[in-house]
Amino acid sequence: MRTLPHLFENNRRWAQQMTAGDPAFFRSLAGQQEPQYLWIGCSDSRVPANEIVGLPPGEMFVHRNVANVVTHTDFNCLSVMQYAVEVLRIRHIIVCGHDGCGGVRAAMEDHELGLIDNWLRHVRDVFTVHHEALQRIPDDAARLDRLCELNVRAQVRNVCDTTIVQAAWRAGQRLSVHGWIYGLDDGLLRDLDVTVTGGE
Repeated sequence: MRTLPHLFENNRRWAQQMTAGDPAFFRSLAGQQEPQYLWIGCSDSRVPANEIVGLPPGEMFVHRNVANVVTHTDFNCLSVMQYAVEVLRIRHIIVCGHDGCGGVRAAMEDHELGLIDNWLRHVRDVFTVHHEALQRIPDDAARLDRLCELNVRAQVRNVCDTTIVQAAWRAGQRLSVHGWIYGLDDGLLRDLDVTVTGGE
């Protein structure tokens, strides 16, 4: 017996809508993907990468994890990045966090949650570096949102420092790395003005 029938029904409706607008949609999608963007975002279910930028399937390569962290020992993220840069030849890497991130909150409040504490240690390090400035923000929500921004900035730097991106820039590949924040309360993206376009 099939489980979760409502999801299969949703899928059928979605597939019908897509082919109603473009009968060749799935045939063309089954060909080689040629996205221009790699999205590195949070796993939060409220932040659907393709949808919030209005792109259809096939237009954005996506990697997601808790608190949109990029580390030099995460071979999952690095493998996605290498494939995107070297094989798909994407032009833009977007690191996107979001306001009110639960992972960032857990790191800021130093909660003990188990295995994930090791992962959030990277965000905790960002908090430690900026602790004094963050403590000057009296509002808890504003302090959290500022740390979400600082975390994105740190992860943009981590992306730029990878051997993958450094090698692409040395080879003259056109590649930009961007840092964005998504607002859960209004659905809007904010550019943090930390775009990097080369190793210099």
